[in-house]
Amino acid sequence: MLTYWVMFLLPALAALVMETQRTGTLPVDEAETSVGAWVAVGIVLTLLIGFRYEVGGDWMNYFDYMDDVAGRMLDEVILNSDPGYQVLNWLSVELDWDIFGVNLMSGFIFAAGLVVFCRHLPRPWLALAVAVPYLVIVVSMGYSRQAVALGLAMLGLVALGKKETGWFVFWVMLAATFHKTAVLLLPLAALAAAHNRFVAIAWGVGSLALGYWLFLEDSVERLYVNYIVAEYQSSGAMIRLAMNLVPAVILFVWSRKFSFTEGERRLWLLFALISLALFGVFLVSPSSTAVDRIALYMLPLQLVVFSHLPDVLSEESETDVSVPLLGVLGFYGLVQFVWLNFADHASGWLPYRFYPLEAWF
Repeated sequence: MLTYWVMFLLPALAALVMETQRTGTLPVDEAETSVGAWVAVGIVLTLLIGFRYEVGGDWMNYFDYMDDVAGRMLDEVILNSDPGYQVLNWLSVELDWDIFGVNLMSGFIFAAGLVVFCRHLPRPWLALAVAVPYLVIVVSMGYSRQAVALGLAMLGLVALGKKETGWFVFWVMLAATFHKTAVLLLPLAALAAAHNRFVAIAWGVGSLALGYWLFLEDSVERLYVNYIVAEYQSSGAMIRLAMNLVPAVILFVWSRKFSFTEGERRLWLLFALISLALFGVFLVSPSSTAVDRIALYMLPLQLVVFSHLPDVLSEESETDVSVPLLGVLGFYGLVQFVWLNFADHASGWLPYRFYPLEAWF
């Protein structure tokens, strides 16, 4: 448990020390001087995710992917379901890296996406601290395929914020090779970027249809049976959906106070609207797992809203920015404490075990 608290407290301390006295976008000189620190963050996250040992609720299930590709040719592997993740497994088998090779490569992709995404937010260290309790600890160490998809999706969202729609589509399509549900993000580009409503609808429907044809068509029946007909339930889904609901409501209340471009405002209001809709669907859905997995793609909303919130609240109430900053950190510290101590499946993450230490000692 100590490892998880160090992972949270270090960026929290950095946020307090480095981000209390400034407001607005990260200054260029500070951004340049902090590159080394963020490279270190990416390396540490990659190692902690990649070398975890018997950590995560689905730890044993991922060995099946390696067994499935063992002894097969690369062209056969690419034709499998989720070919991106299958290729990582094939490489790891061929190089004799075992499960740690897969997890290191997956961890690197996720960490790269998270670091790039945080560094494009006004308070990147605060955003990283917000990401640790659930996005890093639970998702990246428990849902390997979807974690990679999220890392790539975050690269796409950064590109979309720069109005690079083509790169957004590329990153999301690549994410869908790791987890098919990532294609559901494709219409966001049209809805956020297009000024003409009819163009936006046509672009959104067309991109979603293309994504469906490439990634979902052969699997939709299986997904429907597994998630809807079987009525899978995810323990704690309501709490996790509520965690997206909070920033969604905040954004709707103070959207004009956030330092967004108009395109960014439309994008994150869409995320907020989808988060609200998913919470409503959860209340009537026969499968909380299906809603819970889709809601994972809305997690970046938490990083965006809470990295802006100290400035929004300090301007609104004319208080020192350190007060809401401490409030955000306290809230996510509480989230981590509750999850580690009371979550139904937290035992799958406890204790954290690091393979090199396990092997040496």
